[in-house]
Amino acid sequence: MAGESTLWKGRPHQGLLLRPIDAFIIPFSLLWAGFAVFWNIAAWSTEAELFFRLFGLPFLVAGAYITVGRLWFDILLRRATRYSITTERVVISRGSKTVSLDIRHLPALELIELSDGSGTIRFGPAISLLEGRNLGIWQPTFDPVPQFIRIPRARSVYELIRQQAGR
Repeated sequence: MAGESTLWKGRPHQGLLLRPIDAFIIPFSLLWAGFAVFWNIAAWSTEAELFFRLFGLPFLVAGAYITVGRLWFDILLRRATRYSITTERVVISRGSKTVSLDIRHLPALELIELSDGSGTIRFGPAISLLEGRNLGIWQPTFDPVPQFIRIPRARSVYELIRQQAGR
């Protein structure tokens, strides 16, 4: 926009990104996928009816996704994501989709900082897992709350946003 200048550009952490919730999700996904594989081997290696053979296939696909597919897909989505802060806006771009937030009217600002100085900045309140639309539990790139996911020097970026929001 006219008179607007870029103050910061960044990208989310690249590569595999594990979060504390993965301490639950990984064992759960291994149990799910293991049972799905067992079911399908048993159903297809016996004279089971076609219904029972086909019944296990969606569970096998879901097991593959929650075990490794979600991690791979998250890596691809973060690879295509760009962040920027201007004098007027916070911008999150992923492919052809862009989210732009007025820096002076952010709904909320939350910093989650890690010991290495990297962190996540959320632009809105966390959505409860019970609301049914929070797929962010499976991968952070699906969280409906706009956020800068696992950026380096998160505190300095957070302070830059606060400074711009307060002027």
